Amino acid sequence: MTSSHGLTALHLRQGHPDFLDLPWHLPLGDWNPKVCSRLVEVPRGLSRHTVVFVSYGTDIYALKELPVPVGQREYDVLRGLEDRRLPAVTAVGFARMRVPGEPKDETGVLLTQYLPSSLPYRVLFMNKGLERYRERLLDAMASLLVRLHLGGFYWGDCSLSNVLFRRDAGELQAYAVDAETSELHAKLSDGQRNLDLMIMEENVTGGLADLAAMVELPHTLDVYETARSIRQRYERLWSETHKEISISARESYRIHERIRALNELGFSVSEVDLVASGDGSQLRMRTIVTDREYHRHQLHNLTGLVAEERQAALILNEIREVKATLTRELNRSVPLSVAAFRWMDDRFRPTMSQLERELGPAIDEAELYCQVLEHKWFLSERAKKDVGLKVAVKGYVALRREQPALALLRSASAPLPTVVTEASVSTEAAMDTPSEEAEDEEADTAASQVPVPVPSGGGAR
Repeated sequence: MTSSHGLTALHLRQGHPDFLDLPWHLPLGDWNPKVCSRLVEVPRGLSRHTVVFVSYGTDIYALKELPVPVGQREYDVLRGLEDRRLPAVTAVGFARMRVPGEPKDETGVLLTQYLPSSLPYRVLFMNKGLERYRERLLDAMASLLVRLHLGGFYWGDCSLSNVLFRRDAGELQAYAVDAETSELHAKLSDGQRNLDLMIMEENVTGGLADLAAMVELPHTLDVYETARSIRQRYERLWSETHKEISISARESYRIHERIRALNELGFSVSEVDLVASGDGSQLRMRTIVTDREYHRHQLHNLTGLVAEERQAALILNEIREVKATLTRELNRSVPLSVAAFRWMDDRFRPTMSQLERELGPAIDEAELYCQVLEHKWFLSERAKKDVGLKVAVKGYVALRREQPALALLRSASAPLPTVVTEASVSTEAAMDTPSEEAEDEEADTAASQVPVPVPSGGGAR
């Protein structure tokens, strides 16, 4: 085996390991912990190819074995998706292995970076701690297809198995995983989009039918209606991004209203086209939408933080609260950038430092912070007033200590997530601070009276 197999070429991008310590003299199907100590198990979907996962420090990489031309093409497409900032896994390299019997006695291995905190759809249905996310899968799939199609990406094999989902402040964000049959264009035709949607409907129906034979699906996710519902959601979202409206010369404010409405949906607008219609008394307005990362861009520009779209929107709301407070205290208008600076110093950094001391390092700080914000919402609702961030952090830490670590705080050596959904707030959770002793005690008592769901994401209601 050693003499007939082996690595013949390896193309890698900067910033990643060289992978030369892997057992390339064996086909991927023969890799096991005895020959490769770097092998790890992670939640995975179905694949027609052999796939293994290896760990280098805190980073995990997926290696997929497939024919050389197919693998090289998929590597190029994934790089193109990254260049266009579209939601997909990151390609880090491509290898060629000598395998007698394969075309030209070679096979390819595509190397991609594993998406932290991501879950395949089967885990969403087979793990009882993730029920709240099942229906959100439909919106995530529809949103993913809209974003990809806006970016000129024809998938050709959209299915539940070819998507990974990440929790995003109570919702899901979807990422393309497989691009073997995909194409990148400057712009997709309606025919290409419709064909992609037809393939999606067929594949999603088949995937849910297979899953229904293994587990009981929720009644809201019918095997034969779910794919149609995804398409309907896609059509509504696509129509919203491409809608043209008529305005008069005196209604310039409607331009800003339209842009703001798209921003609230998370879409960034790069251009606005205004074209005279009829007798010239009316203008047709068309917006050019680029991506669905408006809040991500805004938060990153203000703070440097990298977050998912809904996480960013939730955090920006809190920054605006800080801005309003500062404006009232100083009796003058305060720029959002100043409020963001104060938020980082007064709220985000102290909170994350405390959580790291109490619970260990977080793999997704933005999502963890959003969980704390949702817990604050629960406690405030019970106390009938805003309990404050300090009380929320104490209560959240208490909940986490009562239960196994969530996937968000997993270590690289234990990548399989364990997710739980319910617990009661312990009255021993919060230690009073001298300056807020009475307020903290009152909030903790209110919180301990009712079981509170452990937030798997924040603030989406």
